[in-house]
Amino acid sequence: MVEIDPTEYEIADLGPKIKDVDDADELRAILELEEGGEDRVPVKTLIEDRIEKVEDEGDGEIDPETVDLGTLTVADVANMVRDIDDAAVLRDLLEREQAGEDRKTAKSQIESRIESVEGTDEEETDEAEYVPPEEKYPDLDHPTNDKQWVEGTVGAEYRDMWVYCETQAGDLVDVSKEMLGKARDLMDTYNSEYDADERVVAVLIGADASDHVDDVIAYGADLVLYHEDDRLERFRHQPYTEIFCDMARAGGDLAAEGREEVDWKDYHEPRYTVFPATNNGRDLSALVQGELDSGLASDCSGLYIENAMISNPAKVGTAGDKKEFERVLHMKRPDFSGFEYSTILCIDKPNRDFHPQGASVIPGSFEIPDPDYERDSEVVDYEMDLEDAWFQVEVEEYDRLSGGVDLTGHDVIVAVGRGIGDDPTRGIEQALDLVDAFEDADLGLSRGVITSSYSFDSHVEQYVTEERQIGESGQAVEPDVYIAAGISGAIQHKVGCDESDTIIAINTDPDADIRDFSDYLIEGDLFEVLPRLTEAVEAGDLGAVVGEVSDD
Repeated sequence: MVEIDPTEYEIADLGPKIKDVDDADELRAILELEEGGEDRVPVKTLIEDRIEKVEDEGDGEIDPETVDLGTLTVADVANMVRDIDDAAVLRDLLEREQAGEDRKTAKSQIESRIESVEGTDEEETDEAEYVPPEEKYPDLDHPTNDKQWVEGTVGAEYRDMWVYCETQAGDLVDVSKEMLGKARDLMDTYNSEYDADERVVAVLIGADASDHVDDVIAYGADLVLYHEDDRLERFRHQPYTEIFCDMARAGGDLAAEGREEVDWKDYHEPRYTVFPATNNGRDLSALVQGELDSGLASDCSGLYIENAMISNPAKVGTAGDKKEFERVLHMKRPDFSGFEYSTILCIDKPNRDFHPQGASVIPGSFEIPDPDYERDSEVVDYEMDLEDAWFQVEVEEYDRLSGGVDLTGHDVIVAVGRGIGDDPTRGIEQALDLVDAFEDADLGLSRGVITSSYSFDSHVEQYVTEERQIGESGQAVEPDVYIAAGISGAIQHKVGCDESDTIIAINTDPDADIRDFSDYLIEGDLFEVLPRLTEAVEAGDLGAVVGEVSDD
């Protein structure tokens, strides 16, 4: 008997329930109940995605020549056929699908792959005549006309994956290490599949940029570009953008004067760019991609590279045509439900290149690789003159928190939410006391605290910043212990902490949503519970205190 009847749940409530189901047969039975009941497309997609994930974790590989298509979901079929290059095998699969389940979407996936392998037999259609926007609509303002690079280069050469490596308070932040490791894996696979020799390029900008060269090499960079200037101690929008874009254009058709030829780059612009989805990284990624006239997928949690079959007339030039775009960076980001993901593609169109394909990455999305300090890489001290006008605003005084703003990598995170509303300052104080009781911990905040109108005393106000926000629009953390005090557990917050090893929730409401994905729920007032937890940690008895709590 199936334990979960999906027809009894809304999708937001069903997601956490099926997350822990690891039996594909049971998931298929759940799917059948949904198909025979409410038959909601988003719910079926959610269940099918879970089936796909469970089966992907298995050791066996699917043999397309013998597989029973009736046992595969549409997602299974799509994943299987994208690796098949034999048209005969694909046609056999199509015939078997037509004779069996005869699913329209499954057949479409197979037919698209056949076209990709064999090409289309359709008669060629004359492309529509291209008319530049300023000629097609002469009465409209065209503010980009004065930008020489808009539609200025079509079919140019693009290479390499560039990674902006952010530093804070003299340290290379963890998300920079994560991105370098992921970029290394992506480009190793890319070079093998496409018989290429493209690199991971690390970009360092700052007052101490040279101090981090050895680290970025150890974490996977083949080439390191750095620019060091004392005036860059703090992140500044214009100089950081100008430096990055000057690097990206060097050696290409739009290179600055004196950098038309460099010995470390002989292509137009990077193929891919990756930035951290931190406050500074989000700003820089948007500015750089805008300056380079391309697109940006922000706050991504997954990246992979593969070909994509596209039929959109805006991209292929003629209605009814299909075209396979090669080497496309697929950028996955969570949507507002927290259970579904959108995959963003940055695709060229006729008379317009969209490169580099750019993404910003949520901290905590990838594993930090083991560094290899024996690696050899090319290092370039990138020299350019910075204009005084870029530094017209001088910051005379600022505070820097000793722990920085990167919450990833800590053993413990103590996060507080709207439950501190009765006495916001005391709530932050008590959370900080608990943080100090641990050897390696830091303070996190829910979005409710960031967007509230709470009044904080000056000695804690410095801690209430967006940099500490955890969730879909903040940081994603994976500590050993995540303590959530006064946080209801909205889906957007769940995205940021769900991968924690142990989640301890403190809430006055025993039915708060956070109960569904926490390991322990302490029903109580955080102003009473936090001091007790602090005393227990200082006495080495946290386990005993938590052990008193039911995890039903």
